Amino acid sequence: MIIRKPYAESCDENGPPILEVLRRELPASGDLLEIGSGTGQHAVMFATALPDIQWHTSDMIEMHDGIQMWLDEVSHPNLHPPIRLNVLSDPWPEQRYDAIYSANTAHIMSEEAVEAMFRGAGKVLKPASSFLLYGPFMYDGEHTSESNARFELWLKSQGDHQGIRDVSWLKEIASSAGLELEKDIEMPANNRILLWQR
Repeated sequence: MIIRKPYAESCDENGPPILEVLRRELPASGDLLEIGSGTGQHAVMFATALPDIQWHTSDMIEMHDGIQMWLDEVSHPNLHPPIRLNVLSDPWPEQRYDAIYSANTAHIMSEEAVEAMFRGAGKVLKPASSFLLYGPFMYDGEHTSESNARFELWLKSQGDHQGIRDVSWLKEIASSAGLELEKDIEMPANNRILLWQR
């Protein structure tokens, strides 16, 4: 079976503004774990732009071949092969990280998986390190735009477990994992980057 290299147009669109935030908020160097690397496009873009960050990709096993295709095209020494990480069932890495990054994962995961992601992040982050979570979010039960409300309906039509997560709820589960919301950064297209500090 021929496996085609995956591609998401959204990664090309949201990558540059996300990179601006990463440049400001990440440490100058260190190890970063990306949870849910998806196609692998963000990993390649960001590791190329941030050569002193060791970028460790991860995702469920069925995503690894596609991620590796993107990694093989650039062969950057700071870009690492995907770690097998289903947040609900796979063991988390033994390594401790200077930062964690995840994009567009919380709304496609079940609530149980989102809780597991925060618990795991709290365990593998070094003290005083950050977890940057990108995507659309709700505030006190309200969407930030009509387009996000429509997106929520579409998500639910694809699977009952999916949905845009409320920041109030995320704060609760983050607190139990030893993480606090340090910054809430507005991004294009009604998205945010929530920066959680351990």
